[in-house]
Amino acid sequence: MNDELRERVEREAEKHALLNAVKHESDAAVGAIMGPLMGDNPEFREHGDEIPGVAGGVIGRVNDLTYEEKRARLEDLAPEELAEIEAEDEEDEHDLPELPNADEYGEIRMRCAPNPNGPWHVGHARMPAVIGTYRERYDGWFCVRFDDTDPETKRPDMEAYDAILEDLDYLGFEPDEIYRASDRLETYYEHARELIEMGGAYTCSCSGEEFSELKNAGEPCPHRDKDVETVLEEFEDMIDGEYSSGEMVLRVKTDIEHKNPALRDWVAFRMIDTPHPREEASEYRCWPMLDFQSGVDDHLLGMTHIIRGIDLQDSAKRQQFVYDYFGWEYPEVIHWGHVQLDDYDVKVSTSTISALIEDGELDGWDDPRAPTLKSLRRRGIRGEAIVDSMVELGTSTSDVDLAMSSIYSNNRDLIDEETDRRFFVRGGTEIPLAGSPPAEANPPLHPNHEDRGVREIPSGDAVLLEADDIPAAENCIWLKGLGCFEYTGDSLAYTGDDIDVVREGDVDVIHWVPAAESVPVRLRTMDGDVSGRAEPGVAELEGDELVQFERVGFARIDRHESDDGDERTVAYYTHP
Repeated sequence: MNDELRERVEREAEKHALLNAVKHESDAAVGAIMGPLMGDNPEFREHGDEIPGVAGGVIGRVNDLTYEEKRARLEDLAPEELAEIEAEDEEDEHDLPELPNADEYGEIRMRCAPNPNGPWHVGHARMPAVIGTYRERYDGWFCVRFDDTDPETKRPDMEAYDAILEDLDYLGFEPDEIYRASDRLETYYEHARELIEMGGAYTCSCSGEEFSELKNAGEPCPHRDKDVETVLEEFEDMIDGEYSSGEMVLRVKTDIEHKNPALRDWVAFRMIDTPHPREEASEYRCWPMLDFQSGVDDHLLGMTHIIRGIDLQDSAKRQQFVYDYFGWEYPEVIHWGHVQLDDYDVKVSTSTISALIEDGELDGWDDPRAPTLKSLRRRGIRGEAIVDSMVELGTSTSDVDLAMSSIYSNNRDLIDEETDRRFFVRGGTEIPLAGSPPAEANPPLHPNHEDRGVREIPSGDAVLLEADDIPAAENCIWLKGLGCFEYTGDSLAYTGDDIDVVREGDVDVIHWVPAAESVPVRLRTMDGDVSGRAEPGVAELEGDELVQFERVGFARIDRHESDDGDERTVAYYTHP
């Protein structure tokens, strides 16, 4: 990099560091500005290995300034960008819109109602992220209510109850109350009896095909006019398990000529022969459908606002019939579109992920290839980064795209400054050293924090380089922390040149590890496992510690294990 280019990089890095620091009212970080810096200056990309080092020094100087000094400097360098930041701040301090009619309620009460058929995938995080954020914003209340009243087609997974609560904790939220709908069957039965006595429900033994034909024709079921006593008696027989699956249902009496056939006399209770997996609920055979169960619970638990998918608009309309019978006021409803997720080959679906685990194609719910919260957690991604990305999507009724790069960017902002650097070489080609190089390299643990100290990496007689980093014969490279070497075709000969050869732009900066004293690492990634070797100090890192493998990406140290008698480190790739 020549002096003119270096000055341009420093000038642009200062502007972007100031923009980042002023916008977030915090210190800037190299990881946070690299994307915008390179995006605005594509000509810098061919010097990508050197840019972070130059930017790091500039960022250090920027972070030494007070907020007012940063703002004043930014006003000199980029007054228009500063004006845009301040306009955004004035426009709205929240990513989420106001809850409708929020000021009419003494307390905002919301619910997260998962089906416990498996741990959460990434898309599931949107609901608790938004509800939890609203709870904090309005000093409100929210509960987790497990909607587990389908022991057959959406059969609960006994481990999922705790797994979902662990996922919620990972995202940073603690519910005010926890309910299981399967504990509340008697409550639903009581309300069904009241509805029957009002003339609002009837027992029906039509087959599904028979009722469908009547419904679509706008004709009443022949059982619709049963007297209340008969309906009550048959409903009690349902509760006592006197009927088999498909033999009898309880229907809510609506408008048989309603313009939407899906709302005509819908099923409130049905018989299921398959026992519930929870012992406390295993004796029940008469189960409420979700629209009845959820509608009753939302009223009894005092929900003020409900967020649900746009595809569930009919649920509110069905439940409104029940609310009208009881004289209840329906909660405020927000409908939103689906979240589309990129970067994964695996379909974002609990059933699909479960099937892949059962078939042995995934190691488990925390396999790095799985689009699950457990996977992201094991990879070292913080729940806060996921929440921020989900909240940024808002509550649009349109389907929205969530790029994993958004989560990675938010996470990078959280971990970059506290994460030490290490060398890791994927694969690795051994090349002897010649020319009396230094016996040890001492690169910093973090380029922005000299006070953390340095690493001690012995050079030995040979180093390992990644295949793409091996230069053409007679070209020079700079081994980070060690010095300048000329590649002879057989070895790397130490030249003794100082760092100016890098600044002049003729020498690439390369990471490396000593061939003899490096340690084996298995890096688990979304694309499969990668084998390589790391600098010796990696073997001493504790499990759960984050590192940044220079020029590779962030990773979470998972464990140290024995591989055919040799110790190796297992790390999970976080993101670039």
